Amino acid sequence: MFVERKSGGRQAYVIVCGNEKGGSGKTTTAMHLIVALLNSGHKVASMDLDSRQLSLTRYVENRKNWIRKNSLNLPQSDHSILERANADSVLDNENSELRRFSEIVQSIENIYDFIVIDTPGHDSYLMRLAHSMADTLVTPLNDSYIDFDVLGHIDPLSGEVLEISHYATMARDARRHRRSIDNGLMDWVVVRNRLSNLGSRNKINMAESLKNLSMHLGCRLADGISERVIFRELFPIGMTALDELNEETIGVGGPSLSHLAARQEVRSLVTMLRLPIDEVGKRRAEARKKWMDPSKKSFGELRIFAD
Repeated sequence: MFVERKSGGRQAYVIVCGNEKGGSGKTTTAMHLIVALLNSGHKVASMDLDSRQLSLTRYVENRKNWIRKNSLNLPQSDHSILERANADSVLDNENSELRRFSEIVQSIENIYDFIVIDTPGHDSYLMRLAHSMADTLVTPLNDSYIDFDVLGHIDPLSGEVLEISHYATMARDARRHRRSIDNGLMDWVVVRNRLSNLGSRNKINMAESLKNLSMHLGCRLADGISERVIFRELFPIGMTALDELNEETIGVGGPSLSHLAARQEVRSLVTMLRLPIDEVGKRRAEARKKWMDPSKKSFGELRIFAD
């Protein structure tokens, strides 16, 4: 099935949060990116591809309910859920998922400035589709060699990367495939979450291994979100560290030092991602689009990679 993208009008910038390792902070990162973009005045659509866990969907719903309950005037994304098909035939399932995925994207890509997609923590057809259309791929990674293993295998003594792992291979292939289809340039950023103590041996070794890995993969590195209780406390009410945290929004006093530190971390991460959210970023995005011939784009071609 080939679904042609419309050549007229604007096309939303797509951000995909992906990693095959669960618990890496994909959903927390995705939600904070959504709110950062909303606070910058952009129209944002969000999509949850993890129809089993639905973590981003729960976060978005919690925000919607909290806003309604407290009569708050806070921005929200236009959210979609893409359920996995459940037919007996694998081919039928993939055709159904591709059709639904294309329908959702085509319905929002010329209306919204950004689409933020949260993916499941395992390989799937939908996950590969999303990676193949990413303008920016954000891969949160806990500061641990257990999590590092989904990207690369290392020499235990030298820390040198010996080979690229399964997820990294998939993401690299997705980027190459995207480039071959429409000259789209995917910016891949590996984000270090839950950083260990400053100066610890693990932190230093991880930094060296990631630097080595980035040269193999052509990805960029960024520091992300530390392990803070505040992020777990905000999930049930759908708030983020970027929201105005006061008695009206969270039912307590002003933001604590933990709130402020978390907010600064997220703002630094958004800056590191270099998204087209200001005039400089918009010019960069426009320059990127000139590489592309809209008449030749089609989502159907993504099937070649996903298969």
